Amino acid sequence: MSLPFEFLIGLRYTRSGRRTGRKDRFVSFISATSVVSIALGVMALIIVLSVMNGFQTQVRDRMLSVIPHIQISSGTGPVSDWRSLAAVAEKNSEVRGAAPFVEGQGLISTGDRVIGTMVEGVDPKEEVKASEVASTMPAGTLDSLTPGSFHAVIGSVLAARLGVAPGDKIALVVPQGTTTPAGMIPRVRTLTVSGIFTAGHFEYDSTMLFMNIEDAAALFRTGGPMGVRVRVEAPAVAESLMKSLPPGYFARDWTVENKTWFAAVQVEKRMMSIILFLIVLVGAFGLVSTLVMTVTEKQSDIAILRTLGAS
Repeated sequence: MSLPFEFLIGLRYTRSGRRTGRKDRFVSFISATSVVSIALGVMALIIVLSVMNGFQTQVRDRMLSVIPHIQISSGTGPVSDWRSLAAVAEKNSEVRGAAPFVEGQGLISTGDRVIGTMVEGVDPKEEVKASEVASTMPAGTLDSLTPGSFHAVIGSVLAARLGVAPGDKIALVVPQGTTTPAGMIPRVRTLTVSGIFTAGHFEYDSTMLFMNIEDAAALFRTGGPMGVRVRVEAPAVAESLMKSLPPGYFARDWTVENKTWFAAVQVEKRMMSIILFLIVLVGAFGLVSTLVMTVTEKQSDIAILRTLGAS
């Protein structure tokens, strides 16, 4: 098989060290070094961006195992009929499921330890439609959160900090208290740890507590569910849901609650891309300068080829 003329010429001059002197061998060395530097730069660019994308995907999946994609709530008070609100949301083809919730903040104390927590009141039977917290529990089950039991499922890091295990008692202090002549007295309720979840995300494993929605509503005095937690297929569904919701309700996307973290990751990815691009650019400049030097050194050979009829 005969090779193209241009390929033969290029191959002959790439291996110019066999025929010519030390200067041409040096040019070939610089050319090889430039090619290797570009290859290493491109390899570093692909590897680093792949690691960054994988890291972001892993963190996102771990976060969404315990938090909903979208929360629908009312700014005026509790939701009187959450099932009708969930039915409106589920009319969207991208919605996979919906469940009611009650949300509040409190303090957990056990012995001499006091830690702040985010309390999530959920219905165990409905929550499986909105999150995957039931599948992240190495100890206990979500079904243990029965009405009136005041059981709690807490994160693994929070359990380690408190030094508790399933079956132990913890005290939950909430700001909704009773006004007395001596001032505001916060409400305190003893809870029984019935399970531990591990989402793999430190922020949620160290602060979140799940309890039955009826117990949470009674503890925080909300009078009922505060809204609906929605799980969706596609991320950008909140805007379309907003258009279909009744007046007085609004949808909040999970990216809004974690906007600072994702903004920091995007800035980091952008800066890494710029740095790696500069590395590739340096290698490209070396390769271009090598080509210019090669053409300058081969002017007499180019003239001979042109005389023989080469284009």
